[in-house]
Amino acid sequence: MQKVLILNGPNLNMLGTREPEVYGSLNLAEIQAICETKAGALNLVCEFVQSNDEAVLVAAVQQAVIENLPVIINPAAFTHYSYGLRDACAQHTAPMIEIHLSNPHKRESFRRNSVVSDVVDGTIAGFGANSYVLALEAIAEMIKTQ
Repeated sequence: MQKVLILNGPNLNMLGTREPEVYGSLNLAEIQAICETKAGALNLVCEFVQSNDEAVLVAAVQQAVIENLPVIINPAAFTHYSYGLRDACAQHTAPMIEIHLSNPHKRESFRRNSVVSDVVDGTIAGFGANSYVLALEAIAEMIKTQ
């Protein structure tokens, strides 16, 4: 089975209680369980990482580059300003998809800019927890066509 790294940025550890009207009522463990079920159906296995620390996420992306692992990344607040994370993502050697639970373009203007979007293969946003599922489906399809 192909491993897929699913990275989650700052404050995503607070899902379920943090602004459920924006991010939904599921917590990150529940989203992880949904992803593991979907991944299994797609002959994938997912490794979940969440960190509020930019350096941890940069190191995880770099390791994925070394291992040629597909990545699904929800950079959260780092989306808008983390050039370190952007530069790590730019090195990707396997499919990489940026996701967001909410649609940043329907929110505050500062959320509309992603420094990551132009270096990943695609972005999925606005579908709540289903953004992760859609990204897994896209990754599976990208792996097939490589």
